[in-house]
Amino acid sequence: MHSDLPVAALELRGLTKRFGEKLAVDKLSLTVPTGSLYGLVGPNGAGKTTTLSMATGLLRPDAGQSIIHGVDMWRRPLEAKQLVGNLSDGVKLFDRLTGEQLVTYNGLLFGMDRATVAERVGDLLRLLDLESAAGTPVVDYSAGMTKKIALACALVHAPKLLVLDEPFESVDPVSAANIRDMLTEYVKGGGTVIVSSHVMDLVQRMCDHVAVVSAGRVLAAGTVDEVRGDSSLEDRFVELVGGRHHSEGPEWLRHS
Repeated sequence: MHSDLPVAALELRGLTKRFGEKLAVDKLSLTVPTGSLYGLVGPNGAGKTTTLSMATGLLRPDAGQSIIHGVDMWRRPLEAKQLVGNLSDGVKLFDRLTGEQLVTYNGLLFGMDRATVAERVGDLLRLLDLESAAGTPVVDYSAGMTKKIALACALVHAPKLLVLDEPFESVDPVSAANIRDMLTEYVKGGGTVIVSSHVMDLVQRMCDHVAVVSAGRVLAAGTVDEVRGDSSLEDRFVELVGGRHHSEGPEWLRHS
C-alpha cells in the first residue's frame, strides 16, 4: 500500500467462521473507506452479525484479519477497540443500572476521567432525548429506548469507527430521524459508520456505500449508485440474493 493512500477505516481480509457444520462467514473481504456511511445488507442468516462481531473483537474468527485504521484487531485488541464504538444486536446490557449509570460505566471503562464522562453522558442523553429516563433502570426501558442507550454507550468514548448492528429496529420514526441526523453529523466530523440492516430504503437514503452479503459472502460492494445500477437497491438486492417467489399464495388466503 502506498503511504499517500488514506488508511481504510475497516479492512476485512478473508474472515471465516464455522459453527459446527455451518459455514457462517466464508473468506469475506471488504474495505470500508474512512468518512463513509457504509450499509451492510443481507437476508436474515446471511452472516452480517457474525461478520461484525469478528470485525469488532467480540468473536474470534477461524481465519482472516480485521484491521481498524491500520490496527489489527486480533493482534492489538486493546488499541483497536479504543477506535471502535459498537452497538451489537442481542448483546446483553447491564440493565439493572440506570441509563445514566450505564453510559457512565462505559465511559469509565475506556479510562476517561469522571468529569469528561459526566459532561459527555449529559450531552448524549440530551441528544438522544433520554434525559427524562436518565434515572430509570434500563430493564424498564422500551425496545427503542434500549437501542438509544446502547448507542450512547457506543459513542461515549468518541470512537473513530461506529459499528451499528440493526440500529433502527424497534425505534420510533422520530428517534430514528434523530439518530440518522446524528450519524450524518458524526461522519461530517471525520467519523466512519457501518450500519447493518435489512431495510433497503433506509440504507439507500442514508448510506453512501453498501455491501450486499448472503451466505457469508459479499455479492456486491461499492457506492450505493454502483451497486444498485438502474434499479432500486431493494430490487437489486432481491436480484442478487434470489429467493423471491412470484406466486399468488395458497387458495385459502384469497377472499375473492
